Amino acid sequence: MSRLLLIRHCEPEADARGRCYGSLDVGLSEAGMHHARELATRISGYGAVWTSPRLRARQTAAALATSVHLDDDLRELDFGELEGRTYDEIAANKPELYRAWMETPTQVRFPGGESYADLKDRAVRSLERIWNDHSAAVVVTHGGVIRAGLAAWLGIPDESIFRIDVRYGGITTVDRVGDTPIVRHLNA
Repeated sequence: MSRLLLIRHCEPEADARGRCYGSLDVGLSEAGMHHARELATRISGYGAVWTSPRLRARQTAAALATSVHLDDDLRELDFGELEGRTYDEIAANKPELYRAWMETPTQVRFPGGESYADLKDRAVRSLERIWNDHSAAVVVTHGGVIRAGLAAWLGIPDESIFRIDVRYGGITTVDRVGDTPIVRHLNA
């Protein structure tokens, strides 16, 4: 058996809320830093710690371990030209794109950015590699990456991924018994 603890980064700075911030290097809020320190008391010394290169994930991971491995494929979706823009701005300036995003989010390719399929391919490839290399590992990443992994391992259709609530600082435990992934906890 092998185990992955998938942790969504803790709460970001308030300025990021209501904005597209997939590839923006947004840090943790004061509450997020406190949450990350609390997480450290629960999973200290668990195993190898891997993280997205985004600041919010690195800050969360740094609270968990002194030695952290960076993996660019664990980054959140790149919203391209929409990065940093508010949802209201996007709705007003790109109404067709916004409508498609709200109605079929996993089918949209963001101008100058990625589609969900791009994210899923790189994220699952990275998570599988980490799982194959370690009997136990912690992966600090983003909601989209965690949902992509869960969707792949559980056979969930892409259009259903937003039915999975992945909270800031939530710990999702996935074991692999033989070749079978088993989700033990979500947002523990």
